[in-house]
Amino acid sequence: MTQQNLSTCAEQFFFLSELLGRKVAWKGKKLGKLTDLAIMETSVTPVVTDVVVSRSFGHKTLLVPWGKVASIEERVITLSIDEVEDYEKDPAEGVVLLQDHIMDKKIVDMEDHEVEVVYDVKLALRNNVMYVSDVDCSRYSFLRRLGLKRLVIFINSLADTLKDTTISWKYVQPLSKELGSFTGRVKLNVLKEKLKDIHPVDLADILEELDHGERLSLFNELDLEKASDTLEEIEPRVQREIISSIGEEKAADLIEEMTPAQAADVLSALPASDADEILSRMEQTNVKKIESIMDEHDKAIINFATSNFIKFLPETTVDDVFERFREVAKDADVIWYIYVVAPNDKLLGVVNYQTILRSDSHVRLDEIMIMGVRSLSTSDSLADAVEMFERYSFRAIPILDEEDKIQGVIPYRDVMQLKHNLL
Repeated sequence: MTQQNLSTCAEQFFFLSELLGRKVAWKGKKLGKLTDLAIMETSVTPVVTDVVVSRSFGHKTLLVPWGKVASIEERVITLSIDEVEDYEKDPAEGVVLLQDHIMDKKIVDMEDHEVEVVYDVKLALRNNVMYVSDVDCSRYSFLRRLGLKRLVIFINSLADTLKDTTISWKYVQPLSKELGSFTGRVKLNVLKEKLKDIHPVDLADILEELDHGERLSLFNELDLEKASDTLEEIEPRVQREIISSIGEEKAADLIEEMTPAQAADVLSALPASDADEILSRMEQTNVKKIESIMDEHDKAIINFATSNFIKFLPETTVDDVFERFREVAKDADVIWYIYVVAPNDKLLGVVNYQTILRSDSHVRLDEIMIMGVRSLSTSDSLADAVEMFERYSFRAIPILDEEDKIQGVIPYRDVMQLKHNLL
């Protein structure tokens, strides 16, 4: 953005991590760097009241009202003040600071059960006023913090399912004004009347983190449609626990709200006797279709595998991976693992992107790959794949033939959400 008064700008969005450490200037000279933002919780959406500027060489910290920020550029924030000395002060006791009090703190539910970690804070600038809109707990915000923003943008562009996940500030309880006793955790205020506004995927994440009693109490507050949508997104272990607790009659009502494929997915996670009991209580028009889909779980997993995955030879370096990533990943269905193969496609090992990001650019893949990779065979069934995913929590599993040559990869979502179009 070019330098101009903020009041003339259209709505913009920022992440706190992108602003922290940015140079702060006054009359064309560097004053210091932005180290924090102070907020005031006057309404559902807090307002940024001051910027905190740290200076070197023993100079005192500056606390400058937000209204004195003239412009925000890519590398510099410019202030419009008369005398620097007028702002040499520390934040008053009780002021909420986004960096000190929010970043890297744990989100917990109302009963103090941990849900996520706040890696970033999303900000919205409207009419020269900066608001706090969301807390960001996604893995992509963590990558942004590492300075890998371009990789984040590219990964997000590959598929809608890889978008960042944020939690609106309206679900964060007002913070204690006595921050001297602040525990360093941000409260997630999941009120009963707000449950209808939370996406089923987010609700599933919250439910999975609660103990049995609290999970059931929260789940029972959902209406039929929301409960059904949320049940689809919950991991199989928790699905079994919830269905066991609510009884076959209510479980049948919830599952009848689902598509046949989704219903088959949930029922296949249950013991056969429980699934049969629930099916007996459902409208018979859909039961045959659901049962036929469940029968597909016995089919060979290779029928549902994708050939669109990333593979490299063992001598490929980390730098080569980054240079070629856009080319090889644009059509890939699995991007979080790199499969290291011999020239004849024999699987030698696997490298995940966390390892890639931490490694020096000159390192070869065969120096950092994991050998002895857990895999499926071409004769294994869909049920075998489900069991392996539940046991190891992989994002994808390679499928090998009798000579250990990779024949395809089955992604977690394709198995657990039946995206292989079994209908």
